[in-house]
Amino acid sequence: MKKIALITMGGTISAKGNHRCDMKDYRSGLLSGEEFLNYLPEINELANIKIFSNDNISSTQINEKHWIQLKEQINCLTNEEGYDGIVITHGTNTIEETAYFLHLTVNTNKPIVLVGAQRPFTALSSDTHINLINAVRVAIDASSKGKGVIVAINNEIHSAREITKTDTYSLETFQSGKVGPLGFIDADNSVQYYRLPTRLHTENSEFIDINFNDLSKIEIVYSYAGATGNLIDYITESKKYSGIVVAGTGAGRFSKYEEEALHRARKSDLMIVRSSRVGHGRVVSISPYEDLDSVSSDNLTPQKARILLMLTLARYKNTKDIQRIYNEY
Repeated sequence: MKKIALITMGGTISAKGNHRCDMKDYRSGLLSGEEFLNYLPEINELANIKIFSNDNISSTQINEKHWIQLKEQINCLTNEEGYDGIVITHGTNTIEETAYFLHLTVNTNKPIVLVGAQRPFTALSSDTHINLINAVRVAIDASSKGKGVIVAINNEIHSAREITKTDTYSLETFQSGKVGPLGFIDADNSVQYYRLPTRLHTENSEFIDINFNDLSKIEIVYSYAGATGNLIDYITESKKYSGIVVAGTGAGRFSKYEEEALHRARKSDLMIVRSSRVGHGRVVSISPYEDLDSVSSDNLTPQKARILLMLTLARYKNTKDIQRIYNEY
């Protein structure tokens, strides 16, 4: 059997509720990796599993330090200790961000699979059990190799680049927009892929060897009707940040006052990335903002556009180079 590392990171998948119908007031991080294996002996029939327990916390508390720690741990486990794949249990609120950071930074072509749950382990009809078993199935499948970091959840396999949470409690919360999932874990327990991630990632990424100890601070500003631009000015004047991602209206647009504030930010050497709050479709360069010297985020969500800018600014400073990165990743 293949050798799989199971890294536990808390979240609903590790939660216990007050009763079997508790779907909202449960506590995360109460179940250990060893308890997962005791409750789900089917996992031990699939692979040789070793547990690595990281911070058992809500995914709302995950930050860049956790990402860097995970990246280094994965590189060690896959490249030095000979593990065939990695499964990471993680809270669903920010699982897509952890997955995308790892997608851009880990130096391996072995399967890296993140998994979460919408219902706690102790709930009736919990999705925890099958999600975790399926994640191991994906990690041991030969066809998962070379596809970058993936999220296996609700019988679907998604690329870290596209997946996003779209519903507060529904089991069908995770979607990959119009491009759809990479594949599925089918009723016969087989792993079936139907498409490949085409953008650069993992061992082909130029971000696997940057200095991760001093990542740039990037803020996200959400545009809305009547936006004043005051928050943009505050970010600029604080002199703590290197860039701003604007979650713009429609095709990445913003109010006149925000535009004026963004020009002031750009003059202070903050990099500006235009993204969209709508959830689908590309943000492209348009003539009204040509003099802003900003970057268009393609179809990345604002939270993923932020991660890419954090990494890119460690290597590039001019708009042309940064735009190329958004076109390729």
